[in-house]
Amino acid sequence: MSDFAGMEDLLQDFLTEAEDLLSGVDNKLVDLERSPDDRGLLNDIFRGFHTIKGGAGFLNANELVTLCHLTESLFDKLRNGELAVTTEIMDVILAATAGVRDMFNQLSQGLMPSPADSDVIALLKAVQGEAAATAVPVASKPLQAVAGNAPDWNALHAAVSGATSQASPSAAQAEAPSSPGTSIVPAAHDADAIVKSALGRRASDNPAGSGPTGRRAEERQRDTSIRVDTARLDQVLNLSGEIGLTKNRLNALRSDILNGRNDTETLHALDVAVSQLDLLVSDLQNAVMKTRMQPIGRLFQKYPRIARDLARGLGKDVELVLIGEETEIDKTMIEDLSDPIIHLIRNAVDHGVESAEERRMSGKPEKSDVRLEARQEGDHIVILVADDGHGMNAEKLRAKAIEKGLISSEEANTMDERQSFNLVFLPGFSLASRVSDVSGRGVGMDVVRTNIQKLNGSIDIHSVQGKGTTFIISLPLTLAILPVLLVKLGDQPFAVPLSMVREILPIHPDEVKEVAGRATMVVRGEVLPILPLSKMLGWEQGNTPEYGVLMQMAELSYILAIDSFAGREDAVIKSLDDFRPKGVAGVTTLSNGQIVLILDMKELIGTAGEQRGVPRAMLIKPSEEKARPALKAPVEA
Repeated sequence: MSDFAGMEDLLQDFLTEAEDLLSGVDNKLVDLERSPDDRGLLNDIFRGFHTIKGGAGFLNANELVTLCHLTESLFDKLRNGELAVTTEIMDVILAATAGVRDMFNQLSQGLMPSPADSDVIALLKAVQGEAAATAVPVASKPLQAVAGNAPDWNALHAAVSGATSQASPSAAQAEAPSSPGTSIVPAAHDADAIVKSALGRRASDNPAGSGPTGRRAEERQRDTSIRVDTARLDQVLNLSGEIGLTKNRLNALRSDILNGRNDTETLHALDVAVSQLDLLVSDLQNAVMKTRMQPIGRLFQKYPRIARDLARGLGKDVELVLIGEETEIDKTMIEDLSDPIIHLIRNAVDHGVESAEERRMSGKPEKSDVRLEARQEGDHIVILVADDGHGMNAEKLRAKAIEKGLISSEEANTMDERQSFNLVFLPGFSLASRVSDVSGRGVGMDVVRTNIQKLNGSIDIHSVQGKGTTFIISLPLTLAILPVLLVKLGDQPFAVPLSMVREILPIHPDEVKEVAGRATMVVRGEVLPILPLSKMLGWEQGNTPEYGVLMQMAELSYILAIDSFAGREDAVIKSLDDFRPKGVAGVTTLSNGQIVLILDMKELIGTAGEQRGVPRAMLIKPSEEKARPALKAPVEA
């Protein structure tokens, strides 16, 4: 049973606002570390935490109030100049914000938050000098915070060890008898190691709990709420009113026609009303679609914290630059994009950028830039994840793939640079020499491409050795409307995503050749396999296919053999949640009322046996060795 019975709506409102506030605080903390003298940032951070504390108090979430209050007190000391902003203090603060986020997790499940990690509480108190009275004597003086100076971190570690000795065996062991005036912490113990020891965690852990290895989405339901600008809702309301007026006009015209009025003036009025309704419905559809669009900045705002903590754990100086945060994207895509972008950012920080020493030797600035950018291009959203690191070596990638048995030497010899870069997407591929909590298992990039393809998108790689690597993700503006090409087998139409279509070609029997037992065609010098749609669907082949659709999926290109085609449409997708046949992505209804299946071409390719194709004899019958009527010109999508 929920601990917040009768307060569910209030709890949900609090979580929606507080999580946005906390994400903003995390971003501002990363900015504050780069600009420690920015009082405006400190004030914004203080106000954010104060608001979270106030909401938690209203819900009687006392443990969350306690953690927020301690952290707020630390911010107050920073604002007043009693403490200086240092990397070590930022580690303590970010550990506290991670604890707050963990408590949000418990609240989202209807549970009252449990007490925060005792080490985090002890650190917050110690860094403010509150634990000095209970600290083990260190160098004959208690922990002190001098205005404008960071506290003694050796003393801080001793204070935390003393405060947690009952719960921490390692801390108890540290309290070995020592002579007066001798520190129990070695002088060489740096601040980063102290914080890691006290917190019992690595700085490279995912602070938000939403990374690939610990997704919060698995623990809590997907967020189905959405924030909509009232101006957009007003537009929908106005269009609905206009449609209502047009409907009344059509009803009146219908009555006139039923009563025998079919003169030219009445028919013209009917034509005008139908045209107006068509325009209004199109505008309403666009307006409703805009209500689903959300700024991608709401997705981007959690990544600076992740990049900062990972870089600190790896001993690198990396700044994540965000561009195009105002770009809007379909709300349903935002959560599905979270994991792929996290993978790419972690990959850029871990593999892409060099260490500070390597960058100095190559004449680069010690600080690396990782760029996360979003922009709209036509009816697509383009997301870039770029680094200024050492780039990719196509030859090394091919050699590693051969070593792991992912490709043969013959296949490697036929690969160009772009195909070599795409080897990183193969399951099991990794250049890491050892497995760590960040990389080395060869699953990350495979997951990235799979998740992007599920969104009807594509991902490409551009890389220049010594300059850096850019991952380019292209996505449709929305998943609710999908441009499709209608193809036919006999009289039965099917829909295939237009984003995969490159060209429509006639299939001439004399141009079909058999290569390695497969029917193929040469298109602009490239030998492409011919895959009959009937074979993919498991149908018996009736007529010999007359046309081919040149399809492209990632690095795979092939010709889809069909009987005919019926044009292009913007399909409104209806999902098949309860029953979805293999190879079917959904259904749509055509303008004539006919229901058409939208094909999942990736799944069908796998069903067809890894694009093995068919022998020429199964595709072209000897009696049909004749020229077919050709299209006047290739139709390019």
